Amino acid sequence: MADGELTCESCGKRFSLSSAMKAKYPGWKPKHCSDCYPRRNRRQPGAKTSGRTNGGPAAPPSLSRAEVLRRYTAGPADGVFTDGSCQGNPGPGGWGAVWVRDGEIVEERHGYEPSTTNNRMELKAIIEGLSMLPPGTETDLYTDSRLVVDTLTKWAPGWEKRGWRRKDGEVKNLELVKQAYALKRERPGVHIKWIRAHDGSRWNEYADALATAHLREEV
Repeated sequence: MADGELTCESCGKRFSLSSAMKAKYPGWKPKHCSDCYPRRNRRQPGAKTSGRTNGGPAAPPSLSRAEVLRRYTAGPADGVFTDGSCQGNPGPGGWGAVWVRDGEIVEERHGYEPSTTNNRMELKAIIEGLSMLPPGTETDLYTDSRLVVDTLTKWAPGWEKRGWRRKDGEVKNLELVKQAYALKRERPGVHIKWIRAHDGSRWNEYADALATAHLREEV
């Protein structure tokens, strides 16, 4: 095996990381090649790997923003769409958020962290998505994480009353939960809604492209 080559645990193919990926993630040795990694998992609420989860039909490969816009046209044309992904849990991860109005992009943001978790990236995406919106804005904010939806719409008020404690222990990712909840309370006209992952919704797929941009050389 050539120096720096890895063997994919899914297909057995030998592969190596690009110089850009090596620079981003020094010492990272992924277990799956780029052909297998995007297809290995699909999303389930609260248990995502690389923005996808185990089981179900294969997910589409990670697409760039331009590829998403060429391929998809369905879904809501207004609102904020957010997504988080993680290669391993914990591992390198990214987040993305896009605000659209009448099918046109108002603002978009994305970023990555070298060591994180899928839930932290989902929360970070929500925080950035809410931060785009001036207080008083009335719109929908979409995420494919049921855990995040329930956290901000059902559980956070009770946790706050108990001094930011759950009945059975501490709140995970508390600093991000508190930040997201504060932003949501400042924007009562923003309705946080769950959207199914990879169902062909254009702007949800676009948010995924932003969240996985750190895995590609092209955003």
